[in-house]
Amino acid sequence: MGGGGGGGAEEEELTAQETALYDRQIRVWGVDAQKRLSKAHVLVCGVNGTTIEFCKNIVLAGVGSLSLMDDHIVTEDDLNSNFLIPHDESVYGGKSRAEVCCESLKDFNPMVRVAVAKGDPSLIDGTFIDRFDIIVLSRASLKTKLFINDNCRKRSKHIAFYSVDCKDSCGEIFVDLQNHSYLQKPGGEPEQQELKYPSLQEAISVPWKDLSKKTTKLYYAMRVLESYESSEGRDPGETSLSDLPAVLALRKDMCDRMSLDESRIPTSLLERLLAAGKKEHPPVCAILGGILGQEVIKSISCKGDPIKNFFYYDAADGKGAMEDTPPTPED
Repeated sequence: MGGGGGGGAEEEELTAQETALYDRQIRVWGVDAQKRLSKAHVLVCGVNGTTIEFCKNIVLAGVGSLSLMDDHIVTEDDLNSNFLIPHDESVYGGKSRAEVCCESLKDFNPMVRVAVAKGDPSLIDGTFIDRFDIIVLSRASLKTKLFINDNCRKRSKHIAFYSVDCKDSCGEIFVDLQNHSYLQKPGGEPEQQELKYPSLQEAISVPWKDLSKKTTKLYYAMRVLESYESSEGRDPGETSLSDLPAVLALRKDMCDRMSLDESRIPTSLLERLLAAGKKEHPPVCAILGGILGQEVIKSISCKGDPIKNFFYYDAADGKGAMEDTPPTPED
């Protein structure tokens, strides 16, 4: 089963208007990829600086439809990283993040259907999920991520699942394409490739001692942080430096249980993540949103090597890292 696009996408031709508008990108990824893209339906749960960068990218690329789910009323804090919210309270006052950003995104590409989907991501049911080919989740609790990822896997149609989070200067993307077929061009003729993805539950359940010694410190730090937020009943990002002693105690406990040296999760990194809270660093939002947009287009078009299955970025060293957990078993 391939990753992405709606059924029957290849049979329907692009209109003359679409062909003219998307001429430059059709030259890059081909008319079939553009047709798949124009029939794909995307749901984004959690509207923030990172997901808005992603939304901008796929709207400009010509996705079929985009639905935004975030009922939180816009506050001044949202203005710091979300460039689509105007700095004018008479415009955003009393409106939800999804409502304000929906109107702005429509202006980017009138050919893409952009709509608000009211509701709570933690209560989404399978019938609702069936309307989409791609689901992107951001700033959601681990419980909600696992719930939606599991629901995507239970559906009879193929639904790609992504989660993305930016904590100031650090970012994480998780990808689950289930069973994904795609074309790879290693040097000449295209070759069909097959990838089998683990669920989020499977990916974070791998014993740390079984992971590569090169696994990025951010992978471990994010697991400690989400475990702390879950155990304390906190919303994502509801942290501060005052939580450090308790988080360090949890790090010790998890490292002891997982046979990992505590030095693999530097205290300085945990301090940065705790101090970040819900703050996003706009340049990092742009990087994560750009990479996620590229990955979703690869998934829908079934062309190019996708991320499997985590991606990390840290502005402190300017490096990105891809982590495959659990490691792909040898044939």
